This record gives sequence, C-alpha cells and structure tokens, in this order.
Amino acid sequence: MNTPIFIVGVLLSLIFLGMPISYSLGVTALATLVKLDYISFLGIMPQRMFGGLNSYAIMAMPFFMLAGEVMNRTGITNSLIKLAEMLVGWIRGGLAHVNILTSMLFAGLTGSAVSDTAALGSILIPSMVERGYSKGFSAAVTAASSIIGPIIPPSIIMVVYGSLMNVSIAGMFAAGIIPGILLGTSIMILSYFISIKKDYAEKRPIPSFKEVIIALKESIPALIMPLIILGGILGGIFTPTEAAAVAVLYAVIIGLFMRKLKVKDFWKIIQDTATSQGMILIILSCAAILAWVLASEQIPQSIANFMISITGNKLVMLFLINILLLVFGMFMDITAALIILAPILGPIAIGLGVHPLHFGIIMTINLTMGLMTPPLGACLFVACGITKISLKVIAKDILPFIIVEIAILFLITYIPQLVMFIPNLLGYN
Repeated sequence: MNTPIFIVGVLLSLIFLGMPISYSLGVTALATLVKLDYISFLGIMPQRMFGGLNSYAIMAMPFFMLAGEVMNRTGITNSLIKLAEMLVGWIRGGLAHVNILTSMLFAGLTGSAVSDTAALGSILIPSMVERGYSKGFSAAVTAASSIIGPIIPPSIIMVVYGSLMNVSIAGMFAAGIIPGILLGTSIMILSYFISIKKDYAEKRPIPSFKEVIIALKESIPALIMPLIILGGILGGIFTPTEAAAVAVLYAVIIGLFMRKLKVKDFWKIIQDTATSQGMILIILSCAAILAWVLASEQIPQSIANFMISITGNKLVMLFLINILLLVFGMFMDITAALIILAPILGPIAIGLGVHPLHFGIIMTINLTMGLMTPPLGACLFVACGITKISLKVIAKDILPFIIVEIAILFLITYIPQLVMFIPNLLGYN
C-alpha cells in the first residue's frame, strides 16, 4: 500500500474509533515505521518526542495559559463584560454584541478559544437566554466569537507556528490584529440583522459618558496586560516567552492587590493549567514524531509537487489550500494539524510569493474555525454543555456565522494588506 494512503487511513481509523488525537498520531507513526521495516528507528521516537517540545518559544504557551487562568480567577472577566455593555449593550441585539466584544477583549488575556467559550459562556449564555434570546443563538454567538481568541494576540497557535516555521512570533502577533477586529466586526453586524429578524429587542438606554469612564477604569487592570505583552514584544524589550512570564507576574500582582486571589488558590490554578497544557504538549510531541516520519519519506515534497502540478496560479492555489485547511480543521486537533500541514503547505505558498506572516494568519484562521464547526468543534461542545442543547440545534444557528467568517477568511487571503499593514509599519517586511 502507498505510504501516504496508509498513514491517512490508519490515522483516520484511529480517530473515528475514538482514540485520543495524541495517541492516534503516535500510533500512526509507530505503525508506519513498522510497515516500512524501520524497526531500528523505534528507539529514536522518544528523542523526537522530546525534540518536538525542546523549543524556547514553546515555553511561552504554559505561561500565557497560566496568566489567563490567574486573571480569570480574579473575576476580572466581569469588568470586561461591564465595559462591553457600556460600549455596545444598547445596540439592537445588545447582549450578543457584548458577548462578541468581550471575546475580543478577553483574547488579549488567554489566546485560547475553548477557554473563552467556557469562561464567558457560563456567564453570558444564561443571561442571554433570560433576556429572550434562543439557546441556539446564544450558544452560536459564543462559539463563533470565541475563535477570535487565538487570532487577536497573544495567541498560543501563533507561538506554535512561529517556532515551527522559524517566523517572528512578534510579527505574527502584529499580523493578527486587523483580521481579529474584522472577524469581530463582521459577526457583530450579522448578529444585529439576526436580532432584527428574530425580534431580539432589548430596550436599554445609551450610557452616559460618566458611566463609560467608570466601566473603563474598572477594566484597566485587564486591559493593561495585553498592552504589556504586545508593547514589550513589539518594542523589543523582551521576547514572547519572557513576555508570557511577565504577564503571569502581572496577573498574580493584580490578583493579590485586588484581594481576589489568595495564596491557597495558586495550587488549584497551577493544577488546572498543567492539565490543559499537558494535553497540548503530548499532542505536540506525538505530532512531532509523525512529522519526522513524513519528512523522512519526503511525503511533504511529494504532496507539494502534486499540488503544484495541479496549478501554478497563486490565487487558485490559495483557494485549494483554504479548502484543504477548512476540512482538516473540522476533523483534526488544531495543534496537530498545524504541525503536520505547515511544513507541507507553507513552502508551496511562500514559493508562490505569499509572505510567511500572511500565510501564518491564513492557517491560524482556517484551523481555528474548526473549533466552531461540526462534527468535532470543541467550542461547540462546550457551548452545548452550558445550554444543555444538542449539537444538531446549535449547528443550525451557527451556520450563518460560519459563512460570514469564511467570507472574511477569503477577504484576508486575497487582500494581504489587511494582514501585513501593521507588521510592515513595525518593520516586519
């Protein structure tokens, strides 16, 4: 059997049988080595697993997650929600807009879509349902807006892409700003028209300037953290990994100063962060093995040559890459898909003249959208758990959001200035 077909067949079979994605990747790599009669290479697998994690840049991931967890435990999420209510809560479909804007603000704290869905959904979804929004729409808005988390910096997946492709992580952070704002704005507009169609009416007075200023003051501790991270990185004061560590220190100081955090809380916070990070790291390590097997058999080059043989047109190739990534994102873990596909698709796109930062954002948005698409979207399952509704119900309500976000994806794909404007201003040419 052809090796690429064998790898895809084994991997998909294991996933559909219910094996965790990390083990599926590792077992697929092991089975491939046995099939190729590379038994002597089996001893290299532990080295490759460690090598997949032995990166200074990857150290930023647990720190960003820890900082977000600390900030969330301080109850600072509530201040962001209050600020969002003052800014957009009075517009038709107010709570939906509050949900989206809070996700955009919360993105600067965690960079994780699933954390966004869990933290904000548990607060905002019940409030939306209580004010007359359907459960399906409330869950759909939460899941659709939460994927902005990994796009507006800081972003865990951007750290992985940057370390994997040897691309500036600071440049990736800068490139994600405009696309994140575009996504948030587009689903706000969609929510407005859906609210009119379904008569989701909230009669809330426009807040006074004083009320906005008060809400802004209360949320300053949360808003400062992304400024510290981005300002420090883009200003050359510290590296992304150092910035993540500084963010943890800042979050702890704020938590203790506000008396919302006690020393006894730290152990639980570290436990939760370690559990979440452990799941990501084992996926990274197992994906590194499979990536090594693929590279040793020159499969990425074969796939690249095949795709180039189909078309050498840049626009058509980007369309095909987007479709491929969207499909992979629907069925595969975002980190594993990135590690496997970036070395294959990256050189193709870059060879056709696509900037590495631009392609990184294309991959980030594509794969992140998999978190909000059936059948395996993690954000959908979290939202379903909060609302106690079936995946079938939420799938119907989230379809318009998927269509709009795909439209923004292709807009970003074919108008690179939307991605590269800020990086170019900062010298990331």
